[in-house]
Amino acid sequence: MKRDLPILFSPSMVRALLNDLKTMTRRVGDQTAFRNGPDGVEVWTGFMGWQTFEWAKENRGACGKGTMPSHVGIDRLWVREAWRTESRAYDDLAPSEMGGEETVLFEADAAWKHNKTVGRPRRGMHMPRWASRITLTDIDVRVERLQEISEADAIAEGCVADDANLNPNRIGPARSIFEGLWDSLNAERGYGWATNPWVTVTTFAVDLRNIDQIGAG
Repeated sequence: MKRDLPILFSPSMVRALLNDLKTMTRRVGDQTAFRNGPDGVEVWTGFMGWQTFEWAKENRGACGKGTMPSHVGIDRLWVREAWRTESRAYDDLAPSEMGGEETVLFEADAAWKHNKTVGRPRRGMHMPRWASRITLTDIDVRVERLQEISEADAIAEGCVADDANLNPNRIGPARSIFEGLWDSLNAERGYGWATNPWVTVTTFAVDLRNIDQIGAG
């Protein structure tokens, strides 16, 4: 059976996924769980103490519960994004009360935004599985310091050099664009670029279908 988890993306990064510009994402990791060792990055595994991250990925069963990044060992990720229903008729319903037949509109899209009869905005974290339109497959995970990102990886993150759409105040290489984007999302909570936090780097392939349209495999 496939192992699935949701993953949240901002509207700008959803557009990068839709436009085949994004095959990688970085998320803040547990800052106490990783360290540099003689053979590469090490992770605290609980029962087995400090081990290389590659060893821990291959021996997840020997690691304490919750010691590994959540995406390790996951087969598919279904994308959550900001959304709303097409009609206000559902505004009083929680996502769990919907049946899945409701037409969904996405904040990342622009075509509907002059329609004044659409439903209220809903945060991506509340998107139900049936409403997701993007699935990530071929998942792989590594761990590194944020500032280790290369220009090629910044491009794989969906950043384009001199792209004023992502940050009109920052012009330069994709890595510089990524720095500004990262700070806009993470600096206020204490994980800005300058702090160089440990991050989990998840790579993936993009499938523009709902996860349950792909099948369990």
